[in-house]
Amino acid sequence: MRSAVKAFEYNFDGLVGPTHNYGGLAIGNLASMGNSGTISNPRAAALQGLQKMRTMLEMGMPQGILPPHERPFLPRLRQHGFSGNDEQVLQAAWQNDPALLCNLSSAAAMWTANAATVCPSADSEDGKVHFTPANLAAMYHRSIEHDFTGRVLRQIFGDEKYFAHHKAVPAGGKMGDEGAANHGRFAPSHGAPGVQLFVYGRSAFEKGLDVYFEGRQALEASQAIARQHRLAPSQTVFARQSQKAIDAGAFHNDVVSVTNGRVLFYHQHSFENTEQCFADIRRACATLGFEPDFIEVAADAVSLEDAIASYLFNSQLITTPDGEMGLILPQEAHDNPRTKTWLDAHMAGNGPIRFAKYLDLKQSMRNGGGPACLRLRVVLNENEAASVSKCVLDEALISHLEQWVEKHYRDRLEIKDLGDPQFLKEVYAALDELTNILSLGAIYDFQR
Repeated sequence: MRSAVKAFEYNFDGLVGPTHNYGGLAIGNLASMGNSGTISNPRAAALQGLQKMRTMLEMGMPQGILPPHERPFLPRLRQHGFSGNDEQVLQAAWQNDPALLCNLSSAAAMWTANAATVCPSADSEDGKVHFTPANLAAMYHRSIEHDFTGRVLRQIFGDEKYFAHHKAVPAGGKMGDEGAANHGRFAPSHGAPGVQLFVYGRSAFEKGLDVYFEGRQALEASQAIARQHRLAPSQTVFARQSQKAIDAGAFHNDVVSVTNGRVLFYHQHSFENTEQCFADIRRACATLGFEPDFIEVAADAVSLEDAIASYLFNSQLITTPDGEMGLILPQEAHDNPRTKTWLDAHMAGNGPIRFAKYLDLKQSMRNGGGPACLRLRVVLNENEAASVSKCVLDEALISHLEQWVEKHYRDRLEIKDLGDPQFLKEVYAALDELTNILSLGAIYDFQR
């Protein structure tokens, strides 16, 4: 058995893009659908996200950042038959197919929990950190993300000695992969070998499901990633998400459960067969010599509706450098009396979660993304971390990014603004400057 090494959990948060808007594109995401068409504030959204990153740094947690994607994405508009210079393409798209333009202007890549699935070197047979960008096939506006996501991840984690990069699982039919939002890991420490938990919503080949909302994650996509990442079958668990949770608006499993270390923090209705799921997890953990810890929130204490509205489970369950476990939550979880009462009672007892920190993420929350949606967890040992020099944050870089946001972002954005050529110029100027700040080079299509 591979021994534990010193390792750290980095959170790579998505930097909210200047086109952050409420297009209501995500079917099954109640907040996204409910706020469709309202006016957004991209500047506030980006600053709220950066403040979350600063909070994590102040707690001693390693923190990285992933850049926004290029939006509106004119190369895809041209594939849809629009021609001419950039201004002509944009205006023709707005006049003839505003719904398409809205899809190709989405800033949803800010939710980097969906960017990829990442497995640490302690768990892979070849001793490398593995990355697979998510194909996000369920929603057109997100299905265009994986090429650029892979490009950025290869740029940041470029040393082939430590990192292995894979293409997205081929999309087609129902072969959807939604990334780390449906993936968790159990381990006695970040550097120790662990157990990988893949949660799926359906099989890609199921027929005639009579459901309110269809699950987005396919079992076969999760299985493909486990093979790509060279995970031992004895340390890999596949569990089906509860259809009841999906129908209630838990479009990803991270809306109803979250893992950290030995702990799974979950709602009673998270899994389709909880008893079998937990037996499989216990069996896998036993092969590595440790026991998992399951923390259930019962439905009679916090309903699915309250859990989803407050994003109680779409929190970051972290272990600080001094060994204390706690939750990074949206302010909505504090303001909901049921979730606040449950958390206060748990922390007053002897449970593993010892603190809760509430943050203002209203701009993201209104589009259906809480703290856990905004981050991609990457476990790195000391040698792997030393090879990463780009997009790792410190206080000076966060301050620089805040100044960049204040300079370039609008504080009011309507859907009709997406068709304004002047707005496109503003976006390009902002992203062009950002690549210099983050030392990423010409990564955007418009720069090439």
